[in-house]
Amino acid sequence: MVSDAMPERNNEGFLENAQDWTETVAAAIAAEDELELTEKHWEIIQFLRSFYKEHEMSPPSNRLFVKAVKEALGEDKGNSIYLMQLFPGTPAKTACRIAGLPRPTNCL
Repeated sequence: MVSDAMPERNNEGFLENAQDWTETVAAAIAAEDELELTEKHWEIIQFLRSFYKEHEMSPPSNRLFVKAVKEALGEDKGNSIYLMQLFPGTPAKTACRIAGLPRPTNCL
């Protein structure tokens, strides 16, 4: 991907405008974290984008992110170990950044 095709982002790498997001942008942001997006990643990314569309906000914390995934996709995916394996570090923050959503309010 050509770097000048990357939409404007803030100093933490979050998109300034969620409407600028595309799957290509997501793959480029993930590559910065040395992540190659798989079907499992896309499932969580699409979930987050739906959550944002419905609630007009990102899940505000990791705990609520895990809980929301659990309610939507089941216990095997709605647990912190599964989500940390997909999105290392702070899963809610990393996943929201890749999904083109605003930074979760309570994530460090």
